[in-house]
Amino acid sequence: MPKTQYRIYVVELKKKVFTENAKFRAANPQFNGVLECLYVGMTSKTPQERLQQHKTGYRNSKGVKLSSNIVQKYGSYLRPSLYNHIAPVSTRAEALKLERALALELRRKGYAVWFN
Repeated sequence: MPKTQYRIYVVELKKKVFTENAKFRAANPQFNGVLECLYVGMTSKTPQERLQQHKTGYRNSKGVKLSSNIVQKYGSYLRPSLYNHIAPVSTRAEALKLERALALELRRKGYAVWFN
């Protein structure tokens, strides 16, 4: 049985997320409007499958919503140039660390970023 692999992915968000979503704005006080607004996530699916789940409001078999409202409403497309350099990892814990590290690195570069 193949071992689960977790991948990091980045979705570009419409810029209006910054003006319309107070939580997003509060999380990104460094943002000056020049670069893009982004969502950084991790998944055991392909990034394309995961983006589709976000856009359709995916819920698991117990009815729990597993998609981000921000990506559902503002997500545009994947930005592979921002995550293709990160190799898949074998544990969820490793993936969560990489997700956070990439999100904070992108914020330092001037992007507005949302992550869990």
